[in-house]
Amino acid sequence: MPLTTPLCRRLGIAVPIVQAPIGSASCPALAVAVSEAGALGMISFTWAPLDQVAAQIAAIRQLTEQPFGVNLVLDFPIADKLEACLSAGVQVISTFWGDPGPLTKRIHAAGAVHLHTVGSAEEARRAVDAGVDAVVAQGWEAGGHVWGTVASLPLVPAVVDAVAPVPVIAAGGVGDGRGLAAVLALGAQAAWVGTRFLAAREANAHEEYQAQVVAASEADTAHTAAFDGGWPGAPHRAILNSTLRAWQAAGCPTPPRRPGEGDVLATGPDGVRHHRYGDMMPLPGMNGDLEAMAHYAGQSAGVVRRVAPAGEIVAEMATQAAETIARLGRMEAP
Repeated sequence: MPLTTPLCRRLGIAVPIVQAPIGSASCPALAVAVSEAGALGMISFTWAPLDQVAAQIAAIRQLTEQPFGVNLVLDFPIADKLEACLSAGVQVISTFWGDPGPLTKRIHAAGAVHLHTVGSAEEARRAVDAGVDAVVAQGWEAGGHVWGTVASLPLVPAVVDAVAPVPVIAAGGVGDGRGLAAVLALGAQAAWVGTRFLAAREANAHEEYQAQVVAASEADTAHTAAFDGGWPGAPHRAILNSTLRAWQAAGCPTPPRRPGEGDVLATGPDGVRHHRYGDMMPLPGMNGDLEAMAHYAGQSAGVVRRVAPAGEIVAEMATQAAETIARLGRMEAP
C-alpha cells in the first residue's frame, strides 16, 4: 500500500521518513543514500567550517537529484552558514534550540521550507506563529541533544492538535516501521529518525560507536548533561558507558569535580585531542578510549539490530509500517 502524506508531497519525498541530522555523524554519503531511497536525507552544518558548506552541498548534488535538507542549531552563530545554504539552493532548512522567527522570512524568500524542532505544544504554537512550515515534535526519549522533557506519546498528539493544519514530524523513539506507523496514528505526517541511521553503513560514525548502538537495549541510555564540552547547558541522551557510570556513582558532580575531568580520551586523524566530558562522538579515524566518549543514541536503540545500508533501512521501515497499518485495518472492534 502507498505510504505517503501531504508533507511528503510538500517535501518531494516518497515515504514519510526524515533522517535526523545526527551531528557530526551526518555526511553527504548518508544524506544521498536516504534521499535516493525516497526519504529526506539531512546534513548538519552547525559545526562545519563555513568553507565546507558549499562543497558538501555540491557533493550531494553531484550524486542525487532528490530533495535533501540542512540542519542548523540556533544556539550557535549560523547566519553565514544559512546564507551559504540558501545561496546554494537548499530547499529544506531545519532549525533547533532557539527562536526560529528571525530566520523564517529569509528562508521563505529563498523559496525554501522551514522546519523547526520543539519540545512542547506551546512552543509549537509560537513557532507556527513565527511562520515555520512544519514543526518537529521531539520527545524526551530521543537521542543526542534533547530540547524538551515530554515523551513522544503524549507530546506528538498535543502538538498536532495545537498547530493543525500545519504538519508535524515526530522525533524520538522511532527505530523501525512499527514506530513509524505509531506516530502516523498519532497524527504526525512523518517520523524523524536518528538512532537507526547512526547504524547506517554510510553514516560518519566510528564502527565501535555503531557496535554500541546495535548492542544497546532500550534501557541502556541516560538523559544527562555530562557531555557538555563545547555546548554547556544542553541536555542530551547517550548510551551508558564508563564515563557516565563513574560520574553517576560520584553523585553527578559539576565541573571541575567530575571523575577523570580533563582526561584525553582520543585523538582524531587531524591530531585534535578529545577530552572526557567533551561533546564529540567517536568518528572514523579516531584512536583511543572511544568507549568512554559520548555515544549519543535514543531509547529506540533497543530495536536497532544491525548495521545496514541506509536505503535498506528506509525500505524496511516503510514496508513494516505499511504492513502494520494494514494489519490494524483488519482488526475487528470488540
